[in-house]
Amino acid sequence: METGYDYRKYENTPDMADALSIIKAIDETQDKYLFYKESRPIKDLKHMLAGSVELYGDNVAFMQRFVKGEPYKSITYREMYDDVNGLGTALIAKGLKGARIGVIGENCSQWAISYLAVICGVGVIVPLDSALSAADLKGQIIEADVRAVLCTGRFTETFAQIVRDGDTPLSFLCDLNAAEDKDGVHSFRRLIDEGKALIAGGDRSYLDAEIDAKAMSVLLFTSGTTGIAKGVMLSHKNICTDLMIAPIVLKVHDWDIFFSVLPLHHTYECTCGFLMPLYKGAAIAYCEGLKYIQKNLQEVKPTMLLAVPLIFESFYKNIQKSLAKAGKTETVRRVMKANHVTKKLGLDLNKKFLGQIYDVFGGRMRILITGGAAIDPAILDFFNDLGFIAVQGCGLTECAPMISLNPDQHKYMRNASVGHVMPTLQARIDSPDEDGIGEICIKGDNVMLGYYDRPEETAKVLRDGWLHTGDLGYLDKDGFLYITGRAKNVIITQNGKNVFPEELEYLLGRIPYVSECMVWAEKDDAGRDLDIAATIKPDFDAVRDAIGAEAAKNNSAVEELLWSEVEKLNADLPKFKKIQKIKVRSSEFEKTTGKKIKRFVEENKH
Repeated sequence: METGYDYRKYENTPDMADALSIIKAIDETQDKYLFYKESRPIKDLKHMLAGSVELYGDNVAFMQRFVKGEPYKSITYREMYDDVNGLGTALIAKGLKGARIGVIGENCSQWAISYLAVICGVGVIVPLDSALSAADLKGQIIEADVRAVLCTGRFTETFAQIVRDGDTPLSFLCDLNAAEDKDGVHSFRRLIDEGKALIAGGDRSYLDAEIDAKAMSVLLFTSGTTGIAKGVMLSHKNICTDLMIAPIVLKVHDWDIFFSVLPLHHTYECTCGFLMPLYKGAAIAYCEGLKYIQKNLQEVKPTMLLAVPLIFESFYKNIQKSLAKAGKTETVRRVMKANHVTKKLGLDLNKKFLGQIYDVFGGRMRILITGGAAIDPAILDFFNDLGFIAVQGCGLTECAPMISLNPDQHKYMRNASVGHVMPTLQARIDSPDEDGIGEICIKGDNVMLGYYDRPEETAKVLRDGWLHTGDLGYLDKDGFLYITGRAKNVIITQNGKNVFPEELEYLLGRIPYVSECMVWAEKDDAGRDLDIAATIKPDFDAVRDAIGAEAAKNNSAVEELLWSEVEKLNADLPKFKKIQKIKVRSSEFEKTTGKKIKRFVEENKH
């Protein structure tokens, strides 16, 4: 275990009391799964940022390609901090102190600097989803009372039209890409320069701004599978709690490079892939977009990748296909197996013989973290056997988002689990059944303040200090959490048995011919009992390899191939869980912006 942080210098500082209580609890724990006791206490994100600049000022904070065809450019912590202070000062000078301010666009340093500038002394930051329609964005502007928006260039006209409509609070726009002010839209760079000039002239309105760590500072709309977005209210305290507790389970170095690919408005990427590296002195390299992942990985050679299962499944399938085509599947399996022994003797066979696989990730990749949905543990096992640290965790927007994470030491990982419950958090299972499965409830300083302007919705999930997550699962004796499904998704059969669609989807996902699937229930032919049905989008490349290109054009042949695999799966399932129908689709499922299939959209069932 690492040595505890020396927090004694803060012991007589009242506004550090909450942060100190977390650090002390971590320092005193005897939990063998909490390895790295080196978090520094932070009372709010302004305090975090100032501390990181003091500790890591000359480190690279951001790596970004600003012009196509040119190399990535680096921005240091000190340069980033000066821009944050300049932008924050300018926004206050424009009359936006205390305002709700939106930020939207592609992942980039300008987005990050905007977020930090607003939350560290101007007002409430409202991260907006770049995949929403103009109508939905306008609705959220009205609901959240947003007065200003900072956006990348492709959104400027959308918000300019909203301003022209004149029926929303929005009146101030900033283009994060524009070099000059134009048609009433401010230039990001110009604003920063204006703010720096004000600071040079003695303006300390932003530099000396006080932060209320317990007040709403982030208003973040969820993207649920039901289509109903709720505004989650988060505070500095919520987020800082996560930043202090997560590195106890998994170590982040100040030389790490995080590869940013998930949308920044999602709290998973925002807290874990943006604020966490800044807390620990690491760098963030921005991916130019999903189609550039491979190219950008080679260019920036990152050490950390946070992604959803879909991305890791894609990497896994492509690697497996390449190995199969080259006739190397069995060779690689044998090398990885032998490496379990030779690595203990100081000889890493993987690095010696499997270098091409490492090169897929840029050659320096250290840690792969997945969250946001279930993943087949076999995929994580494969990457761990290769020598990576591949783990899954669990989080919710309502927890800013962290709940649990697997440790970064291979012998302690349980990748069938979503990880060890984070230190200082409490977890319990509400109304467990005979198998110990019930609703997962969480209590801790990271739990949201509530849903914005929805007291009834808040009361449904926050009861006696406990957040009722809506997830079903169980805890083992060592504090590892296992999720079996969502309470609202459970299928209850006529004889009272519970069927978790997620469990069956996980099993279906292991069939090589299945790309994506959704399990649901429909009335049987007599209209009385429920049939378990599965809608499947095939992996047509794998199907063609199995039955030939011509047969793959025949829906009946594809369905017959899939059904033969489903029958094998059914053979090992109890009768009440057996899949009775399959429906094959060639088009994409309708999904949330977080890439989760919308379960209650009727079209997704067909």
